[in-house]
Amino acid sequence: MSSISFIGLGGMAHAVAARAVSGGHSVELIGRDQAKAKGLAYELGAGATAGTFGAVPAGDIVVLAVPYTSAVPVVAQYGDALAGKVIIDISNTFNADATALVTPDGTSGAQEIAKAAPASAHVVKAFNTVFGHVLVQERPLDVLFAGDDEGAKANVSAFIESLGLRPLDVGGLEMARWLEGIGPLLMGLARNGAGTFDIALNVDLPG
Repeated sequence: MSSISFIGLGGMAHAVAARAVSGGHSVELIGRDQAKAKGLAYELGAGATAGTFGAVPAGDIVVLAVPYTSAVPVVAQYGDALAGKVIIDISNTFNADATALVTPDGTSGAQEIAKAAPASAHVVKAFNTVFGHVLVQERPLDVLFAGDDEGAKANVSAFIESLGLRPLDVGGLEMARWLEGIGPLLMGLARNGAGTFDIALNVDLPG
């Protein structure tokens, strides 16, 4: 199993990290609030540890679990500490009322993060199409992901599968904008047609 580092201590970090611990991975929690990181590590148990913000993450895979408004500055601050890492961007890029994306046409949050990351790091977009409270229910779910490096995508796919989830590759990192666009779509569905946020996007594959 892999060593997975999480930069960010919010609900999504907790949800993915909990499944990672259950999947047998070594988990490192990193945040500016060291006490909160230690508290989350203690809650998760199974040898989860608290790392130091700004230091080289222990994991080969780094889950960037911060709001998009903070993501690029955090990656830029880390700089070469992320060299050679697979960075999973789980952020959503919609506006305050979840009706539009804040990124300009022709790009995505994941692509902007990739620009800020070291050249040897590889960004993969994943998990943003699943609500955190649904993720912790341990239901079988589909996780759509996108990235440019085939090796990094293979690692992320294996990680997703180890969490009891089904990985579905949608293509290169240019597809991240459309994955990010699913955020407002799910929010609109939850508020209207579904009438509940206890929903998940699943793909029906014939056979």
